Amino acid sequence: MSLYSVVVPVYNSENTLQELYARLKAVFENVLRQEFELILVDDGSKDRSWEIMEKLHEEDRRVKIIQQARNFGQPAAVLCGFHYVQGDFVITMDDDLQHPPEEIPVMVRALGERPDVDVVLGSYVGRKHSIIRRAGTWAADYATSKMLKKPRNLDMTSFRLMRRFIVDALLQTNVNHPQIGNLLLQTSNRIINVPVQHDARRYGHSGYTFTRLMRDLFFDITTNSAFPLILVRNIGLVSFLVSILLGLFYFVRYFVEGISVTGWTSLMLIILAFNGLILLSVGIIGEYLMHVLDEAKKMPHYVERQKKL
Repeated sequence: MSLYSVVVPVYNSENTLQELYARLKAVFENVLRQEFELILVDDGSKDRSWEIMEKLHEEDRRVKIIQQARNFGQPAAVLCGFHYVQGDFVITMDDDLQHPPEEIPVMVRALGERPDVDVVLGSYVGRKHSIIRRAGTWAADYATSKMLKKPRNLDMTSFRLMRRFIVDALLQTNVNHPQIGNLLLQTSNRIINVPVQHDARRYGHSGYTFTRLMRDLFFDITTNSAFPLILVRNIGLVSFLVSILLGLFYFVRYFVEGISVTGWTSLMLIILAFNGLILLSVGIIGEYLMHVLDEAKKMPHYVERQKKL
């Protein structure tokens, strides 16, 4: 009999935690008939989530709970939970019940049938995300495909089933702002999707606003790719070649036709455009330098305030 570790980052989920636990318990005890442990990581919740987590821990010692000192973000909370897993297999899922626990057997069966596979990702059927979230997910998926050579047909989600050695490998990474999906792509290429149901959110609203999605996308691009620098370099190179050709053209025209170059408006527009390009280039370089500085600081991914294991 295998032990499954379920890691759930928690943020303001007082309305869903008890139901999540009850449904997970029913799935493992009545359907899979496998041992499980539930690791809940409170990522700086402002409601009664920690109080409910303590109650679940008292009722069932298979529930391990960790409280972080502040909100460090979902990836950091997941990594925090990884440090306490003891199972042969590790599952990650959200706390809002949009990942139905009843779909876990589908993922377990897929991994059992494919010994050559390391990670199974749930591919949502009837995705219930907002239009903004879908657009952001599409943009991130496209960028990841280009930067990390991810297959375009591979749907990266936070509903995952992984073999234990993959989790151990993720814990060895030492990047300042870890992204679980990106780390998985750099750890193994034996990743598959299985279709799973995706339920609508019943309480609250998603924290993934358009602004946050775009910020995360820009961070992913500047962390995993030199594309912005290459783009600015190429624009500068083309502009330099065009300026040489225009210079030669006006030089010949002056001596052949005896006409001087006129058009101060055009000249000012060109100067403004190139000044803007220079400032953009400086800003992009500054973003990369900030990433280097953040990596050099070696700040902790999270700070544990208290835990009950």
